[in-house]
Amino acid sequence: MRQLIPPVRPRPVRHNQRRTSTRRTRSKLDRRRVALAALAASFLFAMFATAWLWQSGWIGRQADRVVAAGYRLTADVGFAVDDVLVEGRDRTGKAEILAALQVRRGTPILAVDPQVARDRLQALPWIDQATVERRLPRLLYIRLSEREPFVLWQLDGDLSVVDRSGNVIAGVPAKKFAHLPLVVGRGAAEHAASLLDMLDREPDLKSLVNAAVWVGGRRWNLHLKGGIDVRLPEADAAEAWSQLARIEREHSLLGRDVVTIDLRLPGRLVVRTAPDAEIEKGLSKAGHNT
Repeated sequence: MRQLIPPVRPRPVRHNQRRTSTRRTRSKLDRRRVALAALAASFLFAMFATAWLWQSGWIGRQADRVVAAGYRLTADVGFAVDDVLVEGRDRTGKAEILAALQVRRGTPILAVDPQVARDRLQALPWIDQATVERRLPRLLYIRLSEREPFVLWQLDGDLSVVDRSGNVIAGVPAKKFAHLPLVVGRGAAEHAASLLDMLDREPDLKSLVNAAVWVGGRRWNLHLKGGIDVRLPEADAAEAWSQLARIEREHSLLGRDVVTIDLRLPGRLVVRTAPDAEIEKGLSKAGHNT
């Protein structure tokens, strides 16, 4: 049979048509690349601009201004500091407290951070603990616990006033507290509380103590009136102290020409006297070596 419809032969593609198609494809790719490059450049610019604004503090300043404006609005409607009530203040001055709080009448009370205010107060020399409360709408309540001078501490020739915990009360002249017990040596301040508790057990003997020296980070030497040195042991110092008090009551040892009393050996008392001094035999008969 004859084919009624002759087959369609493919038309040859001309070279100029191929070139046009290639150009269009390249043009689309170029536009995409340009768009992506522009987008990346914009992103990098925004990122670096934000970083610069942040590092320069501009963003933080704007945020602070917004917050400050909000606090001013609260003050305008009555939430402002009108009074500061302080309890427990003895040695700390009013001006010091107000300077640490950084408040004055009219300060927005909601702008006062109790935690920050407490930390500032506790940085003052005399204040040990502080509590800060905002009692809305107008009152700041402060409760203080001040440090108590406990001993004078001498280290490398320098005198400091120390509280019972062994902390130096900074900026306090030692001469104002010359009546306090004196402890000497590195680490003496931290161990002063236990020493004075021990000395208190024998108040008559304690009244004779001029100073206490912390020796080798482990024991005490006591300097008594009359130039007598008492060497306490590292262990059972309280028992040795009571032993010395008993001997003093029975034999009045400290009224003689004694230079050194060594209590470091358990159950023994070693006494060193001034040249040509005599110790009565009764002390030996009491069971103590001289």
